Amino acid sequence: MKRAVIAVISDLSTDMRVRKLALLMAEESLNVTVIGRMSDSPLPATDTGIRAIRIRVPFRKGPAMYMLFNLFLFFRLLFRRYDICVACDLDTLMPCYIVSGLFRKKLIYDSHEYFTGQYGLEERHFRHFLWKSAERLTVPHVKYMITVSDSIADLYRDEYGVDPVVVRNVASDVSHLEPRHRSEFGAADNMLLLVFQGSGINPGRGGEELISAMAMTSGVRLLFIGSGDVMDRLYRLATESPARDRITFLPRMPWEEMMRYTMCCDAGISADTDTCINQRFSLPNKLFDYIAAGIPAVVSPLPEIVALVKHYGCGTVLEEVTPEAIARELQRLANDRVLLHALKERALTARRELTWEKEKLREQELIRSVINSNYYK
Repeated sequence: MKRAVIAVISDLSTDMRVRKLALLMAEESLNVTVIGRMSDSPLPATDTGIRAIRIRVPFRKGPAMYMLFNLFLFFRLLFRRYDICVACDLDTLMPCYIVSGLFRKKLIYDSHEYFTGQYGLEERHFRHFLWKSAERLTVPHVKYMITVSDSIADLYRDEYGVDPVVVRNVASDVSHLEPRHRSEFGAADNMLLLVFQGSGINPGRGGEELISAMAMTSGVRLLFIGSGDVMDRLYRLATESPARDRITFLPRMPWEEMMRYTMCCDAGISADTDTCINQRFSLPNKLFDYIAAGIPAVVSPLPEIVALVKHYGCGTVLEEVTPEAIARELQRLANDRVLLHALKERALTARRELTWEKEKLREQELIRSVINSNYYK
């Protein structure tokens, strides 16, 4: 049996893109090992048949964390037998690229985002220079590449002449899950229960604006699920808000459990701001999670997100990401139950079309071509 290793710097238990890729490779009769980073509070792995290795790094973030993780990953790969290596994002690509080249192994680069266009990175000139240099040294020479949206694929094509396969973060089927009860959050049937979820609730995601907007609404309850760099600030803002009794925070949890909470809500919100090229062209996981849950999405006016929501009619688009604009849209949904019901029906239609069983076919075709190819790296 051929062996595959997937390298990722995120927590293995919450990165659904990596989990779906690992399961798909296992379906192709590959022996799959996923190497990730030990987080502060790791959740248990849930997929049987997939070996998981977590590298412990004595730093939670910053340059030292990236350098040490890549060094430890390099030696893990150096002494591990494998036929195919998948580097998830630029922060794992260099060790995967070097070791795959040394031992003539097949390499797939799965770019979960436009890494060098991340929020705040371009302003840190030296760090941006280092990451951009690593990208220029490796990406043009990668034959097999995957990314998350058409716009980001176009950026890589224009810059490096590569041709990534686009595999969106379409969620797995959740019809077998039992939704939680909205009464757990004190949400009456005539209230709008809104969810904001994610494992990367960071600056530029609209969390602060959303909490400020809640004070301008009535009949709306907000549920935060997840973790991120601004969570402490969001806790403080919520505590000081006149709407504090209508805002609930839940910690990061396994994806299936998070979806049970999402499924009991009336709508979800994705309020990323246009602060960088990566966010401008993103298609967030949470958007597909909302569709999988059968609930409409309130989204920021970013091109890829707007195109998908308008195509299926499965949500509404904010005029801008400000407290006032968010409050107006939430109050409109809370007051107009006919509109909310119509959007839910369209979300259910979108769920029938946007399935992982359909989306995975392109990734499956690429994996099969890599298995059968004699091309290395």
